[in-house]
Amino acid sequence: MRLIVLDTETTGLEVSQGHRIIEIGCVELVNRRLTGNHFHRYINPERDIDQGAIEVHGITRESLADKPVFAQVAADFLEFVRGAELVIHNAPFDLGFLDAELRRLDDNHPGLERWCTVTDTLVMARRRHPGQRNNLDALCNRYTVDNSQRDLHGALLDAEILADVYLAMTGGQTTFQLADNGPGEEGGSGRSEGIRRLPAQRQPLPVIRASAEELAAHEAQLEAIERSSGGRVVWREVFPV
Repeated sequence: MRLIVLDTETTGLEVSQGHRIIEIGCVELVNRRLTGNHFHRYINPERDIDQGAIEVHGITRESLADKPVFAQVAADFLEFVRGAELVIHNAPFDLGFLDAELRRLDDNHPGLERWCTVTDTLVMARRRHPGQRNNLDALCNRYTVDNSQRDLHGALLDAEILADVYLAMTGGQTTFQLADNGPGEEGGSGRSEGIRRLPAQRQPLPVIRASAEELAAHEAQLEAIERSSGGRVVWREVFPV
């Protein structure tokens, strides 16, 4: 299974106000392992960046003056994500901006959800942790994911962090939190235990299948048990080769 964990940075919060994408970051996972393949571009938005957005990601219009416009990176981006499952935190935000950019190039573009399936980790987190904060920093704290380098938001860094969070969220129970926290609070005296992460490059466990002789012996044993019980055995398990 090929997953692409994706994040964007933008000139502002509202695509309806003409705000644009200024950074795209994607990392690839295959069979739940990071492959090292990534897609990362800074983009000239051809417009000003809101001061509030600069305070979040630290990217100024001047720093993007020599960067390509979206039209110059669109084909490479679509080729990278085509057919993958996109993993995005608050997917409607990023998809809204990406689809708006694509439709600036082609009014009839169907949108990324026609090219890819989408998993929204914010929706997942809200279901698992109702009443708590579920932004990326809160999830890093909850799932013991290192985000110490995240002084400012950045699309590629956030995609890398989200990949770790997603793997932790989908890898089994990682946190037990007592109910002494108020709504939306991360503190309290509840004890949180992080999962023990196995090395990504570990050798896969061997699968040893029964031989034809062993399967025949197993079947014979079941038939003997059934005969000795006077036919009262009504359930038999068949082990596939």
